[in-house]
Amino acid sequence: MKRIAVLASGAGTNLQALIGAIASGTLDAEVAVVVSNRAAAGALRLAADAGIAAVSLPLADRHDPIARQAYDVQLADVLLAFKPDLLVLAGWMLILSPAFLAHFPGPIVNVHPALLPDDGGIEVSTSCGLLPALRGARAVRDALARRLPVTGATVHYVTTAVDAGPVIVREEVPVLPDDDEIRLHERIKTVEHRLLPRAVDMALAAIASSYSTKGG
Repeated sequence: MKRIAVLASGAGTNLQALIGAIASGTLDAEVAVVVSNRAAAGALRLAADAGIAAVSLPLADRHDPIARQAYDVQLADVLLAFKPDLLVLAGWMLILSPAFLAHFPGPIVNVHPALLPDDGGIEVSTSCGLLPALRGARAVRDALARRLPVTGATVHYVTTAVDAGPVIVREEVPVLPDDDEIRLHERIKTVEHRLLPRAVDMALAAIASSYSTKGG
């Protein structure tokens, strides 16, 4: 059975979606560990309740480059100790640095609350035509500020370029006239909860296929 490690900073609703998919048999994997940069994160409580290793790893000062470099090495070491086949960012609110990515050689997937293009470009093709690709932590707020007709959710592979890696799956979410940031984000999260387990299953299948090809 493939092992996944999860990084989560918040309540853990996407983690819960993964746990639910595993329990229902739609995702053939196990969550080996959940790590959060916030000691009070709901994701840690969810993990503990499910019998999953839960690790609180706060970052003292994200603006201190020396502290951040040490943190990245420590985070990678913690994750590698659990020997995951795949790392999943499920509401992780720290950008993974190139130093971390160099130290953690395995594949990483991220769920993002907006539509991202396949090519890492500045626009994404939608049912409403080409729209700006919204990256970063304020993607839901930006969709409203730009008065976009649609936004969505994307699960993609992580690269050194933020929110620009190859797309695994994505799905549109309409922006309604009476939406505020909370209402829109809740509808996006509903889509994320459906897409993430499917994307993780696809990523694990790709890993298995790669192993088989190398073995052959």
